[in-house]
Amino acid sequence: MDIKIYSMNVNLSDKVKEYAERKLGKLDRYMPNLIEVRLELGQEKHKAKEQPMAQLTLRNNRGVILRAEDKKQDSLTAAVDAVLDKMYRQIERYKGKGRRKGSGSHRWLEPMAEWMEMEEVPIQNVIDYDEEPVQQIVKRKVVMLTPMSEQEAIDQMELLGHNFFLFFNGEEETVNVLYRREDNQYGILTPRID
Repeated sequence: MDIKIYSMNVNLSDKVKEYAERKLGKLDRYMPNLIEVRLELGQEKHKAKEQPMAQLTLRNNRGVILRAEDKKQDSLTAAVDAVLDKMYRQIERYKGKGRRKGSGSHRWLEPMAEWMEMEEVPIQNVIDYDEEPVQQIVKRKVVMLTPMSEQEAIDQMELLGHNFFLFFNGEEETVNVLYRREDNQYGILTPRID
């Protein structure tokens, strides 16, 4: 299990780093076959004050990715504890999905690591804050896709906690966007060129 701790807009003390490493080292007891544990700790400006933030991403050898985030704590160590609590709930939800499916061989658990690897592409624009704010793209990601069914896409979107999910529909051989509707049902966008 490879544990990586990153800091954003903050210098991590050795005490915080050791605390996080000790806590993260126990994760493989709850989710075996972890190959990567990534913790991002930082400070975000919120209403003119610095707010601790923690984001935790786990990836196992089957390519399943779980992510949790917390921005509501007063200290970085409290943010680590809170994000771990959220992650333990994610792990339980993930384990529950496998048990409910029944058969023991689950196509939705096939490796998706390549598909989920995202590469950040820098934006070249410079923002001038003296001018009127203009809506613009501030982040681009390149997403590698592997074929999956609609149900597999729903499962992966739920595990990640997202409201939309881009995937390659192997049955229809098209790129689709799965999204959560206001009525908590799902919708799928399928592109068509006229």
